[in-house]
Amino acid sequence: MAINANDLEQFRAKSGGKFRLSDHETDWLPPRAKGMKKAEMKAFATELLSENLADLAELQDRLYASDTHSLLLVFQAMDAAGKDGTIKHVMSGINPQGCQVFSFKTPSKEELDHDFLWRTTKSLPERGRIGIFNRSYYEEVLVVRVHPGFLDAQHIPGLKVGPTLWKQRYESINDFEQHLTRNGTVVLKFFLNVSHEEQRQRFLDRIDDPTKNWKFSSADLSESMKWDEYMKAYQECIRATSTDAAPWWVIPADRKFVARSLVSGIVRQSLEDLKLEYPVMPPDEQARLADSRDQLVAAMEAQGQSIRPTKAAKAHAKGAN
Repeated sequence: MAINANDLEQFRAKSGGKFRLSDHETDWLPPRAKGMKKAEMKAFATELLSENLADLAELQDRLYASDTHSLLLVFQAMDAAGKDGTIKHVMSGINPQGCQVFSFKTPSKEELDHDFLWRTTKSLPERGRIGIFNRSYYEEVLVVRVHPGFLDAQHIPGLKVGPTLWKQRYESINDFEQHLTRNGTVVLKFFLNVSHEEQRQRFLDRIDDPTKNWKFSSADLSESMKWDEYMKAYQECIRATSTDAAPWWVIPADRKFVARSLVSGIVRQSLEDLKLEYPVMPPDEQARLADSRDQLVAAMEAQGQSIRPTKAAKAHAKGAN
């Protein structure tokens, strides 16, 4: 029942500089969900996500065991688009020992004294692990582009704010992500594409619900007033940095269950494409394992301990039949 690969592919921003944000819906629904009542929709959403999460748990285990690749998930969006909730729900089935989440807010003085990629570079996932960036180095061509005054604190020599600066930063980002992929990191970038109307409604929900007041800041509203500037910045950024090596996925986010299902489906599909397998032990190590097994069985029998069939033994017996 999961959203199939063909459905997912439509959300990938193709490389080549022809991307237009207006071509992407914010309120997309899977064809099978159209016309459903609210209760049916909720059940459908739960099933979609649970299927993906079950597969992700197994795929993460293989990722960790193989120790050949890492996975970097980058989330960017306007306020109230659902980044935190998407990360929480999509990663709910993942072993927390193999996953790290980093949120990047206003840079510190130490971070400002380095190049704009430094503070995120030191948080990259090692092989076998999943790293999640809640906002990222892309803030430097999004928020900073809308607020170029932030550049003053970076003390960049000979700085000239204009198209050349942003082009250079896009080039630095593309080179950086190409380097990561060459060294085994799968980079998936998600833009949660919420409509301005839905954002305003979610702001109202946060203001009217005392348990959500902490999520709202007057600065959120100020940034919302710059909506057109941000949409232009996002469009140009995605157009310049969606590559075959590190694609952008433009996720319709007006319905939270859709965003969560799509993101989990894309992560699952990307891990499946790696065709990861559990490591196969060399013959000499397998021989030592066999000796160890014989010793364990002998010790258990000597103590009169009953030996339960292992899962692997049951699976082998079932396959033989």
